[in-house]
Amino acid sequence: MTEVSSPVHFSEQMLETVDRLIAKYEKPECALLPILHLAQDQFGHLSPPVLNYVASLLKMPPGKVFDVVSFYTMFKTRDMGKWCLQICHNVTCTMMGAERLVHAAVESLGVGVNGVTEDKQFSLVTVECLGSCDKAPVMQVNNEFVERALDAEKVKNLIKDLREKGQTTFEEVTR
Repeated sequence: MTEVSSPVHFSEQMLETVDRLIAKYEKPECALLPILHLAQDQFGHLSPPVLNYVASLLKMPPGKVFDVVSFYTMFKTRDMGKWCLQICHNVTCTMMGAERLVHAAVESLGVGVNGVTEDKQFSLVTVECLGSCDKAPVMQVNNEFVERALDAEKVKNLIKDLREKGQTTFEEVTR
């Protein structure tokens, strides 16, 4: 079993999963993305100690792990609260009204872009591209896409629903 000395540690069950993932690939670093997902699931976000831990598990330079994490919008490098709202602001989404979505979210949450609400329930970020241009404008809540005919009113209502329904899953809120 993989053992690494670090102030951050995976649970025994996660270490077994890491070992299985590494064994699936010819090179250990090929397991980086799934292991980063595991780390984010266990630790909530990928802080520098977590990135260093993952790098040590895979015997990779920490800088390479950071490069991968900084490329993908699905990885969080800081505490983003329970609901991370990501609004695409690439060309197509901007042309289709993304700025109105951002304004509605800022107004509803009381925080600016890159902010986290005081109660740590919401964060708001703009991202370069969510890869769903044909459904623009697009927003992602944690890992769930919100698209097709998305407008400012729908954003406000979604935030209201997420607040009111509290500690449920996104699927339960959007039923």
